[in-house]
Amino acid sequence: MAHAGNSDDTQDNGLERKMESRHLTMISLGGVIGTGLFVSSGYTIHQAGPLGAILAYAVGSVLVYCVMVSLGELSVAMPYAGSFHMYAKRFIGPGTAFVIAVLYWLNWAVALASEFTAAGLLMQRWFPDSPAWVWSAVFIAVVFALNILSVRLYGEAEFWFASIKVFAIVVFIVIGLLAIFGAIPIAGYTHAPLFGNFTADGWFPNGFAPVFSTLLTVVFAFSGTEVVGVAAGETKDPGKAIPKAVHTTVLRLAIFFIGSILVMAALIPWHKAGVETSPFVLVFQSIGMPFAGDVMNFVVLTAVLSAANSGLYVCSRMVWSLAKERLIPARFAKTNFRGVPVWAVLFSMAGSLLALLSSVVAASTVYLVLVAVSGLATLVVWFSVCVCHIRFRREWRRDGHTVEELGYRAPGFPVLPWMAIVMCIGALVLVVLDETQRSTLFYMIPFVALCYGGYHLLERRRGGATGR
Repeated sequence: MAHAGNSDDTQDNGLERKMESRHLTMISLGGVIGTGLFVSSGYTIHQAGPLGAILAYAVGSVLVYCVMVSLGELSVAMPYAGSFHMYAKRFIGPGTAFVIAVLYWLNWAVALASEFTAAGLLMQRWFPDSPAWVWSAVFIAVVFALNILSVRLYGEAEFWFASIKVFAIVVFIVIGLLAIFGAIPIAGYTHAPLFGNFTADGWFPNGFAPVFSTLLTVVFAFSGTEVVGVAAGETKDPGKAIPKAVHTTVLRLAIFFIGSILVMAALIPWHKAGVETSPFVLVFQSIGMPFAGDVMNFVVLTAVLSAANSGLYVCSRMVWSLAKERLIPARFAKTNFRGVPVWAVLFSMAGSLLALLSSVVAASTVYLVLVAVSGLATLVVWFSVCVCHIRFRREWRRDGHTVEELGYRAPGFPVLPWMAIVMCIGALVLVVLDETQRSTLFYMIPFVALCYGGYHLLERRRGGATGR
């Protein structure tokens, strides 16, 4: 079994190790901090109340931490590119690995389509007479160029995209705290607001149940953290970079999400919390910040482009990895002289463009199914990572290794991976209980069955051994 991967710049797999710890951390943050925080966080407060929203995000942060330390240990021990399904292949079965790769690819392809749509719509604030599709096309070209030119350029672009978002959130939290404690005047208050809004209508104004239903929204808001695992195969010195990225990412996410929610809930009465307008804009406007709407529009635009940039990267690495496994034509595994899998990037971009087309042409049928299936993909991936971690440790001990030999040892083993498994199952139970989400499972189950069927057909054609 491999120890922490070599720190050479190139690998025998054709990809290059060009990314550093700062790239990894920002890529992971970039995949997560998007419209979920800037726009729909107001909805979470509106549904669950101030304390309920903080509680839901706190539980979400714990789940992310459990999954990330498991992924960190696996990624350091075996730094594969396109990692999770490679771990699933080894510790669960090749059939399951194929299903996970397809689900995760679809998840990001659909996300990419929605990010490009959102970017086009955001530009209409400044150019109201221009068609949104023109802007979408411009951003598609930009993101494609960033991904096709070099891994380092992609990492560098993502670092700056994500930095803008992170800076905006830090400024928002600092200004918000100053307003809460009365250092900055805020519209509607003659005194320091403090935390009166938290208890104005009781601790849980809508009851405790909405905390559970919003938990699902929170899980999806945190999806993207696992991108660290996909980038492991293109990271300089994974043994040092990955553990650092895992811990800083989870800590920052908890601070950014919970800090932002705390500020919003304290300054905006929960029943007025941004359902139509971004809560960030509401807070900045009530403080009297000039051009609050324009500033936030720019920040959300970079958030969307950053998520699209991460999305295309992840999609292409999944395709590259499947081609390496000979499950799809080997052409998709070919890399150019800069170590970029060009065919895989092209295929992934085509997939996202088809999803984009279906959102316009068949939004109520095809696109609805795609969104439903991709929505649960994160939970499936997280669940599989924790199962692989438990089985990896078992195999590690069986082969006569000690825990001290591991390049990075996940804390709290085996409690944390088991806790994450229970929480993932709990989230799936919530899907069944929530009428609005239930249809996602009805689409997901036959799709997964089709993927397994497709895998076995591919295996039969290759004349190889069938997977589990």
